[in-house]
Amino acid sequence: MRSHSCPGNSQSWDLSPPTKPASSRSKESEALPDVVVSHFLTDHSLKTVAMENDSSVIEFILIGLTNQPELQLPLFFLFLVNYVVTVVGNLSLMNLTVLNSHLHTPMYFFIFNLSFIDLCHSLVLTPKMLMSFMSEKNIISFAGCMTQLFFFCFFVHSECYVLTAMAYDRYVAICKPLLYTVAMSPQVCFLLMCGSYVMGFAGAIAHTANMVRLSFCDTNTINHYMCDIFPLLQLSCSNTYANELVDSIIVSTVVTLSSFIIFISYALILSNILHISSTGGLSKAFSTCGSHMITVALFYGSGLFTHLKTSSADSVDQGKFFSIFYTNVVPMLNPLIYSLRNKDVRFALKKTLKRFAN
Repeated sequence: MRSHSCPGNSQSWDLSPPTKPASSRSKESEALPDVVVSHFLTDHSLKTVAMENDSSVIEFILIGLTNQPELQLPLFFLFLVNYVVTVVGNLSLMNLTVLNSHLHTPMYFFIFNLSFIDLCHSLVLTPKMLMSFMSEKNIISFAGCMTQLFFFCFFVHSECYVLTAMAYDRYVAICKPLLYTVAMSPQVCFLLMCGSYVMGFAGAIAHTANMVRLSFCDTNTINHYMCDIFPLLQLSCSNTYANELVDSIIVSTVVTLSSFIIFISYALILSNILHISSTGGLSKAFSTCGSHMITVALFYGSGLFTHLKTSSADSVDQGKFFSIFYTNVVPMLNPLIYSLRNKDVRFALKKTLKRFAN
């Protein structure tokens, strides 16, 4: 290194940069890679977490009933009328049952609960369906979707058991009339209804818990107007074999058990009707069971077609069409079926209207 000396002075200064000891340099060179590696791993971990957060679905987009723009407005008004008729009809039937003492019987107790389930079923599904006709993106949060799925399963399962209890009630009324007041006491009716709601709750919990544990990472667009089991399973990027097995077992158990009891009840009712000699008794038996048989046929028939169609990925649109029957049409028709075909309900309606008029 060069050294500079001032004139007239023999002293010189060394301007070269200071050198560190070899041991210090080796320690820094060893520490530097550790810092760089630590920083790289931390940055990589943050990026990984961010990617995981980006891939997790926090909301779904419901496509709705149709994508055709020209049908959106007509369908909106059609289902709005359906919604209003459903709410007004079921509320009216519930109020008639409460306000008229001659309707305080086991049969109308079950009809009251059936109307309550249909009303709640409509309140859970139809408002979100109407939004799909008026908005470009019908968004529902993950928690909202799971909540809708839970209540949908709860009310569907409960309605199955209520219809089963109603079939048993008709069997006792026609085949065991002398034991009717004992066999269908208020305590028995209350236990039947509690059992219906408890089993409906258990089924809904099982369906929802199975759905919550799945991962949704590829897409969040549901090709349906509601959060149903099969459309959600088609979106999941997890293995859905266990879910499909559990769901099939639950649905098969509910449908088989309730259908078997209903079938046996009406087989015994039919056998008893054939032995009725009087025309009046025969007509009364048919009028008593006719409304319930129509409701059972509509509810189970549409549910069966929906399940068969939505199990195939190529028939989602047809599945949506058939699901409308038991989510929108049946809840609207039930009050009309039980009021128009029932003399007691028509008499209660006239009596109530006169009471409010006076």
